[in-house]
Amino acid sequence: MPTNTQDYVKWFRHSSPYINKHRGKTFVLMLPGEALKHENFSNIIHDIALLNSLGVRLVVVHGARPQIDTRLELAGIQSQFHNNLRITDSASLNCIVQAVGEARITMEAMLSTGLPNSPMHGAHMQVLSGNFAVAMPHGVIDGVDLQHTGKVRKVNTKPLQTALDSGAVALLSPLGYSPTGEVFNLSFSDVATHVATAIKADKLIAFIDGDGVINNAGEMLRELSLQECNAFLEAEGHTIHPDLRQALSACYLACLQGVARAQLVSYATDGAMLTELFTRDGQGTMVYSGQYEQLRTATIDDVGGIIELITPLENDGILVRRSREVLETEINKFSVMEKDGTIIACAALYPYGDMAELACVATHPDYRKGGRATSLMAHMEKQARKQQIKQLFLLTTQTAHWFIEHGFAPGNLSDLPVARQNLYNYQRNSKIFVKNLF
Repeated sequence: MPTNTQDYVKWFRHSSPYINKHRGKTFVLMLPGEALKHENFSNIIHDIALLNSLGVRLVVVHGARPQIDTRLELAGIQSQFHNNLRITDSASLNCIVQAVGEARITMEAMLSTGLPNSPMHGAHMQVLSGNFAVAMPHGVIDGVDLQHTGKVRKVNTKPLQTALDSGAVALLSPLGYSPTGEVFNLSFSDVATHVATAIKADKLIAFIDGDGVINNAGEMLRELSLQECNAFLEAEGHTIHPDLRQALSACYLACLQGVARAQLVSYATDGAMLTELFTRDGQGTMVYSGQYEQLRTATIDDVGGIIELITPLENDGILVRRSREVLETEINKFSVMEKDGTIIACAALYPYGDMAELACVATHPDYRKGGRATSLMAHMEKQARKQQIKQLFLLTTQTAHWFIEHGFAPGNLSDLPVARQNLYNYQRNSKIFVKNLF
């Protein structure tokens, strides 16, 4: 986060594309009961208010496990579990209803504050709760009757959408009601995933104690495709903390059922959700259902992003300088790699009969060690083959070794098409490389 005035100004300006991108989108926030008790919780409330003021449609689903444990302990009731599900008898249910009700009221009160000289001043948020989740009993599993422990049967989407359309924050508790008037104790992650799927949310944000998913090598995993997430859960699910497993499983299920992205963020780190949502690389772990970094043909709207990417390389003499007018004229020659609305790599293909020049190959400095340039190269070669191009050639002054590693061989000026020979800049003295495609 910004540390001085200029850093703040720079950060705020760079967050503008994300503010525009998130406005009008629907996010489901999954807050465990532990988050409600953490000292950072008031900051999370402030961040929820900020998202609401920026036009993000919010559904907040809270848990209450520690609150329930405390209430049961005070009542002298020892919970029994089966398959990691609490067996909820009538006596337990009374305590659970009290604990969940207290947690929900606490959240409503905090979301309703508006004291002067506080981040909540002037927020005037409307918080709506209700019987949005229709529940059914889990029933008897392996001969064990789970009694009042239930699961989500369906979500009443129409009233929930009406609440969101009004600008209110929808607040859902881990309780559900059946058509027969019964109350069931639900898993808050089950509620969150069902709600996110039913209302076709744009994101599910699951709060956890840590920053995200850590692999065996101790490395933070910033992004997981559905396949990678499933593989991680199968291989490592039994070794990670149950709360992390529950949150990651919720992200996987939500994305599997149509939610575009789900993110794990820390409830213990101040500003973790804002960092995840309003910076390019975020802070937590993201699970995505589609292609997160999109590799595609450039459009006229990409000219500004390409200029921003290649200008530093032009200033260093690595790339030949191109004006905006030239780029606009030649934009159909370009392919780009886009991440969250930012162009992070580009390349252009200029055909000369059965040969083509590969030009303006550039990758953002922050993304040069992730194999993206290699992916871009493969994409450009595929495009060339579609056009029946037999040979690629390129001119470079400083990146010869990388192209040699990718199959290019040194060439001579005479190897180039005559039209391109006539344009050769002897002052730059670029080295020539050629690669056969067929």
